[in-house]
Amino acid sequence: MPRVVGQVDETKTEAILDAAFALFSEKGAGVSMEAIARKAGVSRQTLYNRFPSRVEMARALASRRSDAISAPLRSGGDPETVLTGMARALLEKICSRDGRGSMRGVAMISPQAPEVAHAIYDAGPAEGLRRLSVWLAEQDRKGLLVVPDPAAAAEMFAGMTLGHGHLRGILGVPQPPFDPDARALETARRFIRAFAPA
Repeated sequence: MPRVVGQVDETKTEAILDAAFALFSEKGAGVSMEAIARKAGVSRQTLYNRFPSRVEMARALASRRSDAISAPLRSGGDPETVLTGMARALLEKICSRDGRGSMRGVAMISPQAPEVAHAIYDAGPAEGLRRLSVWLAEQDRKGLLVVPDPAAAAEMFAGMTLGHGHLRGILGVPQPPFDPDARALETARRFIRAFAPA
């Protein structure tokens, strides 16, 4: 079925993002837009129509990761289920081998391309914290948790979940073995106890 004029083929957009992620993880920030287009199987024009700059591509990659990490916040579950799901997603996306590699890559390009690093932070981690903060404020309004400063609590939750996992990733230090499901559940339970209604 032919596309309607102006309709965007999302499979091409996803192919571009998948190719960019793979090449950035493998080769670093020096990968050309042409190489990304080749790996994605699209023309350079298609790539530039969707992502006019490296900054826009970085923003889209970070936004996609943020959407995956914050998906449990949209599930409508109880606080323990939602926070366990978010903790598990954080551990998977940040402490996995791919996550560690991408964090190291961002750290390496930050001095040479601060606009890319800012785009990644704003669309990724900062957006994830904002979404968690909004969700925590809603739990406070419902009386399920007592969260006087949702923004600070969101940062605490991320820190509790990741521990030094993100630092090990940036530095390329091996991650000690741990059970991500058990850690996610324990983090959620301890966080809820800290912010439980009196």
